Amino acid sequence: MSGQIGLDPATAQLVEGIDKQIDRVFRNLKAVAEAGGASLGDVVKLSVYLTDLANFARVNEAMARYFSQPYPARAVVGVAALPRGALVEADAIIVFRT
Repeated sequence: MSGQIGLDPATAQLVEGIDKQIDRVFRNLKAVAEAGGASLGDVVKLSVYLTDLANFARVNEAMARYFSQPYPARAVVGVAALPRGALVEADAIIVFRT
């Protein structure tokens, strides 16, 4: 799945604050996965991009709400900037299991 930032799909506006953006990113990833006939349970690799790595623990807390064990492989990368001034972005690789 391509990168998702914390855009509210109803308004196309970035939600405010790191916690709301992290939650919105995972909700957006979930919606994209479901639109393609998959779920977050099919994610095998997750990449998270943060403008401030101090927010890493907040990402972990959110992951526990959206993913179950065994968690997908994950990379977290600190970046200087993201589209539209977002604080967090995530993309994922899904494997369809038959």
